[in-house]
Amino acid sequence: MADSITPSKGARTPRPRVSVSAAAFPVEKPPFILHCTTVKPKRIRLFIKPYCGWCDKAERWLDQHDIEYETVDVMADENAYDEMIRLSGQELAPVIEVDGEILADFGPEQLAAFWKQLEKRHARIETR
Repeated sequence: MADSITPSKGARTPRPRVSVSAAAFPVEKPPFILHCTTVKPKRIRLFIKPYCGWCDKAERWLDQHDIEYETVDVMADENAYDEMIRLSGQELAPVIEVDGEILADFGPEQLAAFWKQLEKRHARIETR
């Protein structure tokens, strides 16, 4: 008989541990990892009333600019109506909230200007 030990079925054979220094295998990180910044995703809610022409225009503008948003019908949900008043200080729709920034009772021109201001502010934050 030989002096060999056969592992039983299902037993794990230990692997030898090898310690290797990271300096032995230098790996360059791709530039996109080195320059990547974390950007907080925007939360966009559009408070609307059914059959509101200004609300329809706001939705169309957001859709045309491929902006994802959540529509909140304030006539179908009393709590949403109360929240819209609390956020905007008034009862007129539409009201848009973008990460806590509020624009109330607006048309497409005001929405475009509001959006441009948000983009400028966001660009300044990214360059810091």
